[in-house]
Amino acid sequence: MSIPFRAESLGLVGGVTAVIGELIHDRLGLRYDPSQLDQMADRLAPLVVARGLGSFMDYYYALKYSDDPAEWGRVMDALSVPETYFWREIDQLRALVEHVVPGIVDESKGRPLRIWSVPCAGGEEPLTIAMLLDERGWFGRAPIEIAASDASPAAVGRARAGAYGPRAFRNLPPDLKERYFTPDGDRTWNVSPALHRRVSFDVVNLMDGDAVAAHACAPVVVCRNVFIYFSERSIRRVVDTFARSMRDPAVLCLGASESLLRLATPFELREIGGAFMYVKAGAPAGATLAVAVRGERI
Repeated sequence: MSIPFRAESLGLVGGVTAVIGELIHDRLGLRYDPSQLDQMADRLAPLVVARGLGSFMDYYYALKYSDDPAEWGRVMDALSVPETYFWREIDQLRALVEHVVPGIVDESKGRPLRIWSVPCAGGEEPLTIAMLLDERGWFGRAPIEIAASDASPAAVGRARAGAYGPRAFRNLPPDLKERYFTPDGDRTWNVSPALHRRVSFDVVNLMDGDAVAAHACAPVVVCRNVFIYFSERSIRRVVDTFARSMRDPAVLCLGASESLLRLATPFELREIGGAFMYVKAGAPAGATLAVAVRGERI
């Protein structure tokens, strides 16, 4: 019989918790207020025990001097909030497909259109984008690549598996669920292989500037509902990498409760197709990318 343990049993004190929180903030971007530190510690406690360490102070030093992506992946698995679903904040994604994609395809002159979804959680967002593109027939008209990433290896594993429970479908129209998913038992549905193949998945930490730069050299980046967990410093660090890496012009989609208006960035908030998106400004003279000239500036 296993005996439950509490974080306090590992020698947890306020100062140790705070320095671990700062280390996580620096490495993963996640910011914990003082009132949230106990919750953070409870999630990390099993990792401390699994490593055979006797205290959180030991764990702090183990993390501080570790550059092992697998170690930090386990931290991200423990701290991540995997709650999402298909068709989330759909108006923005629908506007992206209906109003932005046509202009990008026209400008690309046959080059593949690349869309990066990060963080992708269990794959619900990039698969939603793929469904929207498929419904509009885009895969038959243009080469399109959808890349999806998350800092949590466990989340990426779920995305690659492509199996979903009932809560993931709470917003998805029933006809699309029937078209793109098949039941596997009473409470699991598997995404169709044809749709699943449209998306490639990998692990990317948004604090890893080189990895972000390699993925963000795309005309569309969908980065929604992660900045709500980041400090302003972390947000600025990620957005600066986006600004250096994304093509000009390009589109950045954030979540409905997220904003860059307090930061000095080359991204301008515009209303496009009834939804708000950020457009990287400064398009060169003569650019024909439709989104550079459409959309009302805010």
